[in-house]
Amino acid sequence: MAEAKNTNRNRARKTAAPIDNTYGHMPPQALDIERVVLGALMIDKDAFTVISEILHPETFYDGRHQKIYQAIQQLNFSEHPVDIMTVAEELRREGTLEEVGGPAYIIDLSSQVASSAHIEYHARILAQKFLARQLIHFASSIETEAFDETVDVDDLMQRAEGNLFELSQKNMAKDYSHIEPLLKEAHKILKAASANTGGMTGVPSGYNGLDNITSGWQASDLIIIAERPAMGKTSFALSIAKNVAVDYQQPIAFFSLEMNGVQLVNRLISNVCEVAGSKLLSGQLTDDEWLRFDGNINKLSSAPIFIDDTPGLSVFELRTKARRLVREHDIKLLMIDYLQLMNANGMRFNSRQEEVSTISRSLKGLAKELNIPIIALSQLNRTVENREGEEGKRPQLSDLRESGAIEQDADMVLFVHRPEYYRIYQDQQGRDLRGLAQIIIAKHRKGATGDVYLRFRGEYTRFSNPEDESLYRHQEAPANDMGGEIMGSRMNNYDDPFPPMDAAPVGDF
Repeated sequence: MAEAKNTNRNRARKTAAPIDNTYGHMPPQALDIERVVLGALMIDKDAFTVISEILHPETFYDGRHQKIYQAIQQLNFSEHPVDIMTVAEELRREGTLEEVGGPAYIIDLSSQVASSAHIEYHARILAQKFLARQLIHFASSIETEAFDETVDVDDLMQRAEGNLFELSQKNMAKDYSHIEPLLKEAHKILKAASANTGGMTGVPSGYNGLDNITSGWQASDLIIIAERPAMGKTSFALSIAKNVAVDYQQPIAFFSLEMNGVQLVNRLISNVCEVAGSKLLSGQLTDDEWLRFDGNINKLSSAPIFIDDTPGLSVFELRTKARRLVREHDIKLLMIDYLQLMNANGMRFNSRQEEVSTISRSLKGLAKELNIPIIALSQLNRTVENREGEEGKRPQLSDLRESGAIEQDADMVLFVHRPEYYRIYQDQQGRDLRGLAQIIIAKHRKGATGDVYLRFRGEYTRFSNPEDESLYRHQEAPANDMGGEIMGSRMNNYDDPFPPMDAAPVGDF
């Protein structure tokens, strides 16, 4: 009987599920190296400057070592000498001396090393161990939530991507470099620019006045195009997209968070084929319009334009998609419509301003990483509506909505301003402003600021150079004193097919 019970017990052991020892591992650590680093810091007054950007109190695995390093850090910040006695006294002042093992442990640490010769190498080992522990904690928390059937998987992916991005940003180090390789790179860029007789060093906008000031959209720049509603920022962005992709055949990516892909393409068709948007919606085209449509639609179909209309796009999704677009299609310009509709899901913020700051900072980092210009559209706050007069209605940098960080992170800030929207038909010099838009370069980190005048055609959702008279062969108009013809105001144009996107300002969205 007893033998039968033993046999059954052995059989149960053989059929039992294997034990998962994954979480039986010790977290990555190097306690001996922690002691050596702390000892070296107490015998060499210059050692802290070598590793201060590499190590932080939480980098140490042993809680006692965290407190000791924090005391050493505080002494250095206060410009006090660091040795056995001062560290012990600082710990005593903080009330943690006995917690770390008393003066005897401090003495023992300093006795373990003879010099600080390899402290940077040792510090980087500790930093790697700390990063490994963070990744283990991150993966463990994601795994736990993934097993929870009440957790939405899409939300979990957003949080996972956000947390991983935050972790990589905290642990990303950029070391200094000697001036020589930077000079070589600057010389290389200069030679390439000198070979271009037109002076264009970046992606051309297609607008002569703008390109004369900027020399094109420059690689690694974050460009903000901002306006109050109804000024036509989306039309301006699409006109740039058309110029770059259709006229210059340079690949672009357009991320539209406001309009769907078909709406966006309809605006491009109206722009390129010179067919009013209302006609595209109704389908009632004249014979001439059908000829223009058939004759020009191939320009768009063959243009290297890539459109993503994902609503509620997060900055982390954008990074992933942008990297793939650059890798697979050699994208030269990335456009986003518009910044305030983006989010940074997966990260915690105390306010929307903090989130927008993170988004703008991430976009600038992405422009540098991909080495392409990024144009992000943005809204202005209501302040401009409360100001009077021609100068009062002119946008200012302080009008940027939700975050001063946008102004800080941007390499260039442009405002789209149409004075006639506010029933201002002449400037202070008496020049006719009807049908004209001011592109105000309010910030330009690499060059001059100033105003550029463009012609605006609301029915075609198009901005163009005032001197391009051939673009207006379908409408006769007298020339004004700025070298172009006088066009009707968009606010009086009841054929405008896209009122939801450029509606009159009725408040912040």
